[in-house]
Amino acid sequence: MTIGPAPILALLGGVFHTGLFVLLRGSAGGQLPLLFVAAALGAWAGDALGGRLGIDILQIGDFRLLAASAIAWVGLGVVAVVAILGPARRAGVGR
Repeated sequence: MTIGPAPILALLGGVFHTGLFVLLRGSAGGQLPLLFVAAALGAWAGDALGGRLGIDILQIGDFRLLAASAIAWVGLGVVAVVAILGPARRAGVGR
């Protein structure tokens, strides 16, 4: 079984965009694993969506980098919004 370049490039894109997001935001707020998963899955889905829609502006081989980056940022935004609007932990509650 061989693994194609799309999942590997999606993981690398996830690492890059998560790092950039944390750099711009200043903190991961304890959400780093979720941010990485959202960015990697978003990059992979963005590549597939870009292939479906024919978005071939910027590519690495068959990997549609522009579409993957755009959807990766959508995934990061969703995680950030859920983290902000989700239930807040209070000190001492539930311990």
